[in-house]
Amino acid sequence: MSDIKPLAFYLPQYHPIPQNDEWWGKGFTEWTNVGKAKPLFKGHKQPKVPADLGYYDLRVPEVREQQANMAKEYGVYGFIYYHYWFGNGKQVLERIANEVLATGKPDFPFCFCWANETWSGIWHGLTNRILVEQTYPMDEDIVNHFNYLLSFFKDDRYIKVDGKPLLMIYDIEKIAAQAPTYIAELNKLAIANGLKGIYFCASNKNPDNLDFKQMGVDAKVSNAFQKAWTSRLLTNTRGSFYTKVIRRIKYELAKIARDSEVCVNDASIIVKEMEFIKTNVPTFPCIIANWDNTPRSGYRGLILKNTTPKLFLEQLKKSEEFLIQHAIEPSFVILKSWNEWAEGNMLEPDMENGYSYLNVLKAFINRN
Repeated sequence: MSDIKPLAFYLPQYHPIPQNDEWWGKGFTEWTNVGKAKPLFKGHKQPKVPADLGYYDLRVPEVREQQANMAKEYGVYGFIYYHYWFGNGKQVLERIANEVLATGKPDFPFCFCWANETWSGIWHGLTNRILVEQTYPMDEDIVNHFNYLLSFFKDDRYIKVDGKPLLMIYDIEKIAAQAPTYIAELNKLAIANGLKGIYFCASNKNPDNLDFKQMGVDAKVSNAFQKAWTSRLLTNTRGSFYTKVIRRIKYELAKIARDSEVCVNDASIIVKEMEFIKTNVPTFPCIIANWDNTPRSGYRGLILKNTTPKLFLEQLKKSEEFLIQHAIEPSFVILKSWNEWAEGNMLEPDMENGYSYLNVLKAFINRN
């Protein structure tokens, strides 16, 4: 049996909230985009249709239990819930985590990834509209932020490393630039409240060549997939050479072009070129089963074509080899993601692939 511990990113979005009602229309959830998606070119498979769990509502406790039971059965060690704290106490999509904490169910390991990113309308073509701005007020707000997290940190289900609660941070570089003492202050508060500290982990968002140790970070999620993807953008983008160059520039600036071409990359090439590199802190491999975010972004989307369970298995093997080679503990492998349906990035079964990816994960974890 493998010693790796797969952790899957988990999006707590599948229920109506007042903000989405205001921005996109009453009752909007990710399912709205998923259900209305259309093929954008010949051979493009859309929409993605959920299988066993259906178009679920995360306000229903039984759904969360089903997800956890499924994840556990197929080898997922725990969920990484996205956590949204925008500063000055402003939160979004906190209901699901709050109910998981209050009810003690599901009985399944979890931790948070603080998604410290400004929300804009770029996914839906509103490129100049700021929906919620990420800020770092410090002082009282950092205390309030910690006090909110503390209740979760004390929960027996919360994932800990060396007795420290694991807190992943989506964009650690942004914090280091705008609030360089934020991490240290959170750590001080943790120790003052009887914890051994916080085990900070930078996500796969940031490149691997930064000085994470200097930022006060304990670990890093590998940027290998994004690096391989970005290197192929120019050569695999549909359209003229001029279009390719322009889109590459706009992609690097996170300003995806609004035009009639879709950026498509071949999964076999990306997986072959994925190279996990050790940073100056323990580095956890990050792997991806599939990707197609055109339900959110339309022609501004990015597509990974020819994804297969076999390629997913290749990534698992690469991950294990990397962890063993560098003696990295704990042996986390980050799965992106459990249920990012509007990104076409999910392990939950759909009508096309069923349990094929989960079966690969289960067999790999349980092999002799």
